[in-house]
Amino acid sequence: MISSKKWEKFPPETIRLLFTAVEEDDVVNEDTTLPQSINLHCSQENIKKNYALCLQFWEEGFKRSELLGLVHKLLKGDELSEAERMQFKYIRARYKHLRFAQRLYSQNHESGFLFRHTTVVLGHFQDAFRNRNKNNISFYGKILRIYLSMPIWKLVHYHLRHPRLDREDGFVAHRQRQIHALRTLVARPKLTGEEFHDVRKIISQQVSYYDTLRSIDPGNQEAYKISRFLSNINGLMGDRHDVMVADKLAGRKPYDEPAMLDDNIRQPLELLLERYSV
Repeated sequence: MISSKKWEKFPPETIRLLFTAVEEDDVVNEDTTLPQSINLHCSQENIKKNYALCLQFWEEGFKRSELLGLVHKLLKGDELSEAERMQFKYIRARYKHLRFAQRLYSQNHESGFLFRHTTVVLGHFQDAFRNRNKNNISFYGKILRIYLSMPIWKLVHYHLRHPRLDREDGFVAHRQRQIHALRTLVARPKLTGEEFHDVRKIISQQVSYYDTLRSIDPGNQEAYKISRFLSNINGLMGDRHDVMVADKLAGRKPYDEPAMLDDNIRQPLELLLERYSV
């Protein structure tokens, strides 16, 4: 199966800019600001450009053999070096960014089944080797070995290169639905663990959009500001999520017990919602 569809190719500098933006996705910086209003519009040309960059970011970021090598090393019982752990982290980040792109720009706003599940399993596998959980390393490593086999790799790659991209009005409608969902969740005095995770998923997807915009057009200060503002929220929510998971594992508090949203998270979320022109 040959992936023959032609996509725009960006220079190495654009890829480096996107790498930097993705690295900042969860950096806490409470001094960030927002423009007075946020426009949801994205032209058909930019939808195609954005997806093309996300695809190139994934395709050129690693080789299948490199990822398989890391999986096989762990399955043999060896540990990854610090450099190899960072390599795995960056590969997973590329998967996540392209998964967000599929959700943003495709007609059905979903990631493909195999690609989505590979991304999820990469996360579970990373958690397993970080915590030296041999059973989970074995379980998820064997699944990854299947997902990264050549027949499945070619099938996934083909579908990644041949998506049905949404039109401008569909893209705007999708983002409007996300903002409405976010507004409903933030209006609640307390959130369950699942609801908290739903908020973070929306923020993560939105930050990925502005990361891509600011990388294609480095002079777009509005995209840069929104990207950094969302990254701050994402980082704060990530820190809070780590506490929630630790409380669950220690038996101090169930993960899904409703809890107040911390003010340092709620306030920037409310400001963000004020600025969206929905």
